[in-house]
Amino acid sequence: MSFAELAAYWPFAVGLLVTGAFSGVFAGLLGIGGGAIIVPALGWALGLMGYDSDVVQHVAVATSLAIIIPTGIMSARSHYKRGAVDTQALRLWVPFIFVGTLIGGFMAGLFSGAVLRLVFGFMSIFIAANIVLPFQTRLMGHLKGSALTHRISAFVVGYISALMGTGGGSLSVPTLAAFGETMHKAVGTGAAIGVAIAIGGTIGFVISGWSASDLPPLSIGYVNLVALVIVGAMAAVCAPVGVAIAHRLDQKTLKYVFAIFLTLVGLQMIWKALF
Repeated sequence: MSFAELAAYWPFAVGLLVTGAFSGVFAGLLGIGGGAIIVPALGWALGLMGYDSDVVQHVAVATSLAIIIPTGIMSARSHYKRGAVDTQALRLWVPFIFVGTLIGGFMAGLFSGAVLRLVFGFMSIFIAANIVLPFQTRLMGHLKGSALTHRISAFVVGYISALMGTGGGSLSVPTLAAFGETMHKAVGTGAAIGVAIAIGGTIGFVISGWSASDLPPLSIGYVNLVALVIVGAMAAVCAPVGVAIAHRLDQKTLKYVFAIFLTLVGLQMIWKALF
C-alpha cells in the first residue's frame, strides 16, 4: 500500500478513536454496552470514507456487536462476583436469545441499510419512551412466572438487538425488571445476556457478509477488525471517565439524558433512511 493510500485512511482512524472515546464515556455514564454510540458513529466514519450506504450500516452493526463481546464478559463477571446475576433466568434466556441473535445476524444480509436504520431508529425511540414512562412493567408484570413468556421475550430481544447492533441491555434490563427482578439483578443478568447476544449476532453477521463486496480493509464478513481493535481499546480506556461523571450526577437526570440522546439518534436514523 502506497503512502497516499495509507494517508487516505487517517480520517477513518481518527473517526474510530473518537467513536471509541465517546462510546466508552457513555457506556460508563449511562450503563449501556456502547452500541447506541458505536453504530451511528461508526456508520458516519465509514460514510465519510466513501463506502456504500448499505455496507456502512451492516459493518457498523456487526462490528458494534463484536466489540460488545469482551466488554460484556468483563461486565458480567464483575456483576456475578457481586451476586447480581440471576442464573435461573439466565438458563431460561440464553439458549433462545442466542438463537434469536444468530438468526437476526444471518438475516441482516437480506435487509437493506435503510431497513436496518429504521429498526435502529424506531427501537431507540421506543426504548427512550419506556425509560421515561415504564409501560413495559404494566404490560408484562403479571407474566413473570411464565417460562414460555421468558423464552419468547429472549428470542425477540435477541433478534432485534442483532439488527440494532446493541448488547440488548436497553431491552433486556427493563424486561427482566418487568418480570420482577431487582434493578441490580436485572442489570447484572442483562450484562450476561448481552454476551450471548453479541456472540450470536457476530457469528450471524460474519456468515451473512462473507461474500459481500466493497467492505473496508481487514474485514471478516461484516465485522471490521480495525474498528474492533481501535474502538474496543478506546472504549475500555475511557469507560472509567464516564463512571466518574455518573457518580457526580443525579440518577434521574441520567435517565432523562439517556432518553433524550436515544430519541435524537433514533430520529436521525429514521431521517437518513427515508430521505
